[in-house]
Amino acid sequence: MHKHHPVVYIMASKRNGTLYTGVTSHLIQRVYQHKQGEIDGFTKRYNCKQLVYYEHFDNIMSAIEREKQIKGGSRKKKLALIEWMNPNWLDLYETLL
Repeated sequence: MHKHHPVVYIMASKRNGTLYTGVTSHLIQRVYQHKQGEIDGFTKRYNCKQLVYYEHFDNIMSAIEREKQIKGGSRKKKLALIEWMNPNWLDLYETLL
């Protein structure tokens, strides 16, 4: 896996907990920052420290478009997306290292 591809990702506080959807070109670094509480805002406030979903893209514009689509969808759709890729709600961060 290339470490600097655009990626849409979802962080969770726990299984079926608070969800955060984001986009980055440096997934390992960004998830690490969320886990360490280095990024002030939503993920820090709601303790979203588990990487439960991610999806790679060839370019940043496609990733941003997908992020908007996911954010605009219902919570039910986000949960279905996570359940499809990661039915056990594992923290996928370790699989990236």
